[in-house]
Amino acid sequence: MDLLSISSILLTVSAIFAYINYRYIKLPTTIGIMVVSLVFSVFLVVLSKFGFASGITVTQSLVAQVDFNQALMNGMLSFLLFAGAMHVDLSALLDNKWVVGLLASLGVIASTFMVGIASYFVLGLFGFDLPFIYCLLFGSLISPTDPVAVMGVLKRAGANKSLETKIAGESLFNDGVAVVVFLVIFGIAINGDPVSVEHIGKLFAQEALGGALFGFVIGWVALYMLKRVDDYQVEVLITLALVAGGATAAGMLHISAPIAVVVAGLMIGNQGRRDAMTRNTREHLDTFWELVDEILNAVLFLLIGLEIILATFGTKQLAAGLIMAVLVLGARFIAVSAPVTLLRLKKEFHPHVIKILTWGGLRGGISVALALSIPEGPERDIIVAVTYIIVVLSILLQGLTVHKLVAFAARELEETKPGS
Repeated sequence: MDLLSISSILLTVSAIFAYINYRYIKLPTTIGIMVVSLVFSVFLVVLSKFGFASGITVTQSLVAQVDFNQALMNGMLSFLLFAGAMHVDLSALLDNKWVVGLLASLGVIASTFMVGIASYFVLGLFGFDLPFIYCLLFGSLISPTDPVAVMGVLKRAGANKSLETKIAGESLFNDGVAVVVFLVIFGIAINGDPVSVEHIGKLFAQEALGGALFGFVIGWVALYMLKRVDDYQVEVLITLALVAGGATAAGMLHISAPIAVVVAGLMIGNQGRRDAMTRNTREHLDTFWELVDEILNAVLFLLIGLEIILATFGTKQLAAGLIMAVLVLGARFIAVSAPVTLLRLKKEFHPHVIKILTWGGLRGGISVALALSIPEGPERDIIVAVTYIIVVLSILLQGLTVHKLVAFAARELEETKPGS
């Protein structure tokens, strides 16, 4: 089946599931699509147990033809990150630069090691002989947060601008940093790369710093062009080329495309919006990228729900996944608590910031994509199964309840204000 046919089927199914969710389930769109696709997948599995295997066979064939890792990491991710970065206030991000920077760097690294060590012992208890380096690999791929599904919920729940900036800013940058950490450990585990400070430092500088510099360059070029054009159709095309061409060029240069796209998106969304666009252009550009964001997220969450058909689950994998879901959340709490507690000595924070950042730090498609990039083998099977369980639980439990935590925190903060 060719790419156009697969894309057409995925878009059609996404639209049908979105309609079902809107009419009957009424969850946030992306989460609702994932829930419907999960129910659909389980229904096909149950039917196959009673001898009706044609439905699951066709669906398995379709899903198997979609390289989830390639589709997300080398396709959708750059567009999603750019769409998100465009709406982040750079001045607010700079005000929170220390907490965002620490969470996106040291927080990811700390979480990688905490989860890696925990998984080594937990998986061992269930009889899974996973080498420690693979446990660290699992820790690196499950550490990045993916709050795309919850950002709209946070806004509707009344989260203040500072909280939104912290969550959005961290997610935009920790995706890029986590991919670099994953590549370092992947090279050691799979390719036998040397474990040396020099090698790791060189790779980090090439991927992360190189990506940031490249993002600044392509962002500046796009800004130069936007300032000299007053036609929203051309300007939308320039931003589209910036993402597609920039991500492709970054891949060819072996630098971080996610970081490059985030930096470029921040430039276009702030300086570009202020100095290079008319009101008409801003409205059309925002509408276009919001639509791109919604469509890609719909397809992404559909695929997450359908991937269960290809995953291998047993009682032991399910139990290990449930335990690791709790431990991953605990590692997130520690990784958030340390920098926030330290920075509270000099900066005032929302009283419930640690709870909200912890519970709002969802795991999502990027974790599944990285897990699926591991070569075939017993190590990959257990990592994919546990990753999938954690991601689904994170999206369903945290994504559907974080608005209650935000609303509660907002009410409590309002009640404690003088004169209230």
